[in-house]
Amino acid sequence: MSRACSVCGKSIQFGNKVSHANNKTKKVSLPNLHVVKADFNGTHKKVKVCSKCLKAGKIIKVIGK
Repeated sequence: MSRACSVCGKSIQFGNKVSHANNKTKKVSLPNLHVVKADFNGTHKKVKVCSKCLKAGKIIKVIGK
């Protein structure tokens, strides 16, 4: 499974870390993903969802069996 949100598609971001001396090194930022059991497209699945989508209520969590 990839490191991307199943709802909004947010994934890895690349960039440069810049020091005070203006040295540039590669930097990778990962999204804050959670694996939740949810009602996704009419079926119960385990999906990776970012915190922003969970907080906004874009996905319905399934509790129980």
